Amino acid sequence: MSLPKNPVVLIPARMASSRLPNKPLADICGLPMIVQCYNRAKEANLGPVVVACAEQEIVDAIEQVGGTAVLTDPDHPSGSDRIHEALQRFDPSSKHDAIVNVQGDLPTVDPLLIRRTFDLLANEDVDIGTLAVEITELSERSNPNVVKAVAGFEPGQTVSRALYFSRSTAPWDDGDISKPLYHHIGMYAYRRSALERFVSLPASPLEKRERLEQLRALESGMRIDVALVDTVPLGVDTPADLDKARKLLAR
Repeated sequence: MSLPKNPVVLIPARMASSRLPNKPLADICGLPMIVQCYNRAKEANLGPVVVACAEQEIVDAIEQVGGTAVLTDPDHPSGSDRIHEALQRFDPSSKHDAIVNVQGDLPTVDPLLIRRTFDLLANEDVDIGTLAVEITELSERSNPNVVKAVAGFEPGQTVSRALYFSRSTAPWDDGDISKPLYHHIGMYAYRRSALERFVSLPASPLEKRERLEQLRALESGMRIDVALVDTVPLGVDTPADLDKARKLLAR
């Protein structure tokens, strides 16, 4: 087994946010949040990092620090569609054979998590790699905002094939909290062919029901593997999250 040879990291970003307006440009320790995300992705040292922007203001923020940004259609329905357009514009000759999709609201993400996601593509049968962490907070087991990755990890196993993703408590919780549930982390590594196939598919029935686009891949027969990691990166969605990110990066 061998990894793809020439990955690229793509970060989708758009200004629209109901809970934190103009989120990508929010100041964190003297830099816009999207620049902090860009820096974490560069620190993963996988390959070029490109920000797929819905608005010119985000392009300007990235280019001011010498980064690479691509302006995309603001009306894309998902981040996957946005990174696909940016990939086509940045690499029309298809030199890059794998894509790591890092969300634009993870300014404190550990670069090792980005690399861990990519490493799942060492298995040539895997189309898409992603991450999960064992749930430790009891309330999160039934919280629909905490997406569950359903995968059968044997004791000591850290990689397994994803069977499903759900906002419900899954697999079945019979009240025995010693049986682990896994919080899905929305970071993905795609083979280029897998991303191109994925965005060409219509939204699937379970995707629409759960409002989880990764189910489109599973319903079409694509293979997603999940790696267990130790921590959930802080996603910045609210002013309180922003304060946490500022304190973490100030250290």
